[in-house]
Amino acid sequence: MNYTAEVMDMCPVAKGAYHGPAPIPEEGKWVQAKEIKDISGFTHGIGWCAPQQGACKLTLNVKDGIIEEALVETIGCSGMTHSAAMASEILIGKTLLEALNTDLVCDAINTAMRELFLQIVYGRTQSAFSEGGLLVGASMEDLGKGLRSQVGTMFATREKGPRYLEMTEGYCTRIALNADNEIIGYEFLSFGKMMDFIKSGISAEEAIKKATGHYGQFDNAAKYIDPRKE
Repeated sequence: MNYTAEVMDMCPVAKGAYHGPAPIPEEGKWVQAKEIKDISGFTHGIGWCAPQQGACKLTLNVKDGIIEEALVETIGCSGMTHSAAMASEILIGKTLLEALNTDLVCDAINTAMRELFLQIVYGRTQSAFSEGGLLVGASMEDLGKGLRSQVGTMFATREKGPRYLEMTEGYCTRIALNADNEIIGYEFLSFGKMMDFIKSGISAEEAIKKATGHYGQFDNAAKYIDPRKE
């Protein structure tokens, strides 16, 4: 360690009591985090790129400073899906500090990593007060049956009004309108369920029927429209 001449000429003064860092909540414990290995937690965060044309939702499960599980969900940018594929390989097995200082291919994913880092090291995780934290694999529960991201896609114009294109339940195939042309329900196709049916040996036509449902006052509509064509 090198010191300036001014510091070298100073007389030593004893330091007072050392109280350590404030404890943060981690998986049902209060932890005085001093090193990366002291950090554990399960949390989510959102990131965006500089032109703000796409976003990433990142979920991490950290145990003893190591990323044991990662869920990378993206929207709005076609290239970002490929970036997410690479990021899923890059993230797992790294320490939090390594991941923070690693190029995760896409600005939106890098930004999400930054936001998650802040949550985790300040004890603001979803599992902060859950004894033992969450099991590795917990993020898959957020995807639901068929393991697909929760996506909502709506399009609207002043001239023609709104169109429901995708809901949590799935791909919107028809919109139900009342006599005043107001939306009162919709029909959807759950791609996750459909693919599960097909993989189990059911024909595609039958799988589509089994995976189709509706919401709202769909049966009482004055008319039905295809939101992508009509």
